[in-house]
Amino acid sequence: MEIIIAEPIGYCYGVERALNITYEALKSKSDNIYTLGPIIHNPQVVKKLKDNGIKIIENLENVDIGTLIIRAHGIDPKKLERARKMGFKVIDATCPFVKKNQKRATQLVKEGYFLVVIGEKEHPEILGILANANGPFMVIENKSDYKKLPDVKRVGVITQTTQSMENFISVVSYLLEKHKEIKIFNTICDETIERQKSARNIANKVDLMLVVGGKNSANTKRLAEIGKSINENTYHIETSEEIIKKWLKGVKKVGISGGASTPKWLIDEAIKKIKKITSH
Repeated sequence: MEIIIAEPIGYCYGVERALNITYEALKSKSDNIYTLGPIIHNPQVVKKLKDNGIKIIENLENVDIGTLIIRAHGIDPKKLERARKMGFKVIDATCPFVKKNQKRATQLVKEGYFLVVIGEKEHPEILGILANANGPFMVIENKSDYKKLPDVKRVGVITQTTQSMENFISVVSYLLEKHKEIKIFNTICDETIERQKSARNIANKVDLMLVVGGKNSANTKRLAEIGKSINENTYHIETSEEIIKKWLKGVKKVGISGGASTPKWLIDEAIKKIKKITSH
C-alpha cells in the first residue's frame, strides 16, 4: 500500500497564527475567554480549545465581560466596536490575508464600484468583508446567481480567500462579457491555490482519495469537490474513525489531502488507520 500526501499539510499561516494567539490568551488563566463563533472551522481542534477553557459564543448578550478573541475569518467592525465599548478586552486573530481582502473591498466601494464578492453567502469571512466594505454589493456563489446581477457599468471584484480558481475564472469571464469597466483583485490565498493544485495532481494518480478536515470548512469542502471531480473514490472525512474497510479493498495507492485548518495529528491518525486496516 502506497500512501501519497498532498503538500502543504497541516495548518496554514492564518490558522496557525489564530491558534497561537488563542493559546497565548489562555496563559492569563482568566475564567472568561471567548471566541465569537469557532476560531477556525475544525470541530476537533475547537473541542480541544473548549476543553482548555475557551468559551464559544454566538453573540455578546448575557455573558460576563472578559477577553474576546476575533476568529480567523474576521468580524463586522460594528460588533468589534460594540465589544470594546462593553468592556471586553479584544484580541484580533483575523487572518492577515482576510484583513487584506476586507481592505480591497472597502477600496473598491470608495472608488465607486459595485462590489461583487465571489464566495459563499453565509460564510463568516464573506459576512465580515461585506460589513467592512459598507456599500452596494452582490455575492456570487455560482452561475445561478448571474441573472440576479444588477445592470451596472462599474464592477469591482474580489473573492473569498478559499475559493477555487476555476470558479473565480468562470465568474470573472462572465462579468467581462457583461460590464464595461471591471476592476479585479484575485484574493485567493496562495496556499489555498497550492493545496488545490496538489489535491488535483494526486487525485489523478491514486485509487482512493481521502480529504481530511472539518465538514464546516469551506476550503476542505473545495478540496473534496476537486478530488471527486477527478476520482470518484474520493471521501471527505473529519477523523480516522470514518474510514471504512471496504473503501480500501483492491486499493494500491491512497492519496491524502488536508484542509488549511486540519492539524497534522488528524492526518497522522488517518495514515495509521489505513495501515492498520491493510496490514491484515
